[in-house]
Amino acid sequence: MALWIFKQEPTCYSFADLQHDGRTVWDGVSNALARKNLRQIKRGDLILFYHTGKEKAVVGVMRAAADARDAPTADDPKAVVVEVEPVKPLPRPVTLAEIKSDPVLADWDFVRLPRLSVTPTTESQWKRIKELTATGP
Repeated sequence: MALWIFKQEPTCYSFADLQHDGRTVWDGVSNALARKNLRQIKRGDLILFYHTGKEKAVVGVMRAAADARDAPTADDPKAVVVEVEPVKPLPRPVTLAEIKSDPVLADWDFVRLPRLSVTPTTESQWKRIKELTATGP
């Protein structure tokens, strides 16, 4: 099982929307590296859900309900999607400021490549996010 973080503008689709829907198809990824990452998603992989925009915080955990798959359209022949389902909201959001100031998370591609919407996460990074959500700033 691999670990990931996905970014989304909550006014477009939030973690609360995912909880309400129970499952969704994650699509609309256009960056080549983000698509490469998305293609690697396998059923059962765990994914942190990060709200961009004004909130800028990791807010929940979701799971890949299926392997990533090609989903070409007339507008985008290279489109890739993955179906995801909610696991749980975090007890407390972990803000981008907290993440950037944490030495364990400083070299995370999520921080280094801020325009990337799909980023791999190491076990130590995942564990640290869990610790931060439990302890607070």
